[in-house]
Amino acid sequence: MILRWFLSRTVRRAINLCAHVRKTVNSQRDVLSEPALENIAAAIAAVQAVIAPNADKKLVKDRLTELEKAAHKWLQPYPHASLRENVEVVLVAGAIALAIHTFFLKPFKIPSGSMQPTLYGITSENLLDEPEARIPAGLARFIDFLWRGTSYLHAVAETDGVLEAFEPPKTILPFVKRQRIKVGGQWYVVWSSVDHLLERAGVERRHFYRNGDDIIKLKVTNGDHLFVDRLTYNFRRPKRGEIIVFETKGILSPTTGLPAMDQDQFYIKRLVAMGGERVQIADDRRLLINGQRLDPATPRFENVYSFDPTQPPRENQYSGHLNEAVAARYGKSGIAPLFPDERRISRVPT
Repeated sequence: MILRWFLSRTVRRAINLCAHVRKTVNSQRDVLSEPALENIAAAIAAVQAVIAPNADKKLVKDRLTELEKAAHKWLQPYPHASLRENVEVVLVAGAIALAIHTFFLKPFKIPSGSMQPTLYGITSENLLDEPEARIPAGLARFIDFLWRGTSYLHAVAETDGVLEAFEPPKTILPFVKRQRIKVGGQWYVVWSSVDHLLERAGVERRHFYRNGDDIIKLKVTNGDHLFVDRLTYNFRRPKRGEIIVFETKGILSPTTGLPAMDQDQFYIKRLVAMGGERVQIADDRRLLINGQRLDPATPRFENVYSFDPTQPPRENQYSGHLNEAVAARYGKSGIAPLFPDERRISRVPT
């Protein structure tokens, strides 16, 4: 039968039609009469009886015609049948995708370069200080995005004025945010995937923009995309050196009792210490766990210390976090959480 299913289109059609009619009968059984159920069952049995290795193809087609007539006579028609079937397929696919997202894998986009070289995040280059820089258009821009992962954000002042107001970014789709800024009485909408857009683009409150000036001229390069394993930590505890995703909700400062960082935000970091361990930072900026130094010889820490400990620390221009000067300039209300609300710690496959 399996071989005949592969070799004969008529047999495949017969099997599919029988399955479809049975499904429709089961959904309408409570409104169908006994004669209707008996006639349809007899028509299905007649089709199944002729599906044999040496069955006559013409006989199978005749039985299919009789089954179609019986179904047309006794079954109640569904309005907009094709639309109903398409909606059913979409709902099933959506339910499967949601289940995978909730219990197994969650897509993440690295927002900053704070974990380089392990994970490369979104980096940006402010082109306002480069008057000669040109933003490609048309096919060249599409190829630049497709091949290099580079996109451009550009907003040009249509009236004279200063930055008067801005709205916090709103997540419209995964990794896509919409933010509005008001300059010279005119609102501008910017779509982006970067965090802290105004800071990266160098938008100043006191700067006076003339008609035709560039307000935002930013080159954005995509970072790593990954799937986060949401299943493993249901069966074992995290291990030192693993890259984990955690939510900041409920993390309080031990000294003030106030939230230690922005709430309801996700961070992707490497786990360096376990519960009850004493963590110190030595003079050479190396970590000490219970007095023992973490170094490249520690499992999963081979590429962590890529800096020269003899050089003074430098500000990470890709960290994507507000410093005090920026916070004073824009205010915390202008920054939105990076990821949607969640309540689960997840593991990045290593």
